[in-house]
Parts: sequence; C-alpha cells; structure tokens
Amino acid sequence: MGKFDRRKSMKMRRRQSQAKLKARLKRRRLDSKKAGAPKKAAPKKSSPPKSERSV
Repeated sequence: MGKFDRRKSMKMRRRQSQAKLKARLKRRRLDSKKAGAPKKAAPKKSSPPKSERSV
C-alpha cells in the first residue's frame, strides 16, 4: 500500500459524483411532484376562461 493510496481514485470520484447527481435529480423529481400538484391544479381552474375567450 502506497503512502497516498487513501486518496480517492478517479473511478471512485466519478462514482460518487454520479451517485450525488442521481440523488439530486431524484430529489428534484420528488419536489416537483409535491409542489407540482397544487400548481397544476391552479392552471386547470384558470384554463376554461382562456378556452372560452378563444371560442
């Protein structure tokens, strides 16, 4: 075992960053689902007047 072998290898850094990236995306997806439900409900209420305007 070399003196500096405790440092992370490029492979390990890549794996860690990939895991963090996926966790970040997963969290964002979950957040958008939670926050998205009320936001999506609001445009539905306001969309019928728009369709009436266009008719």
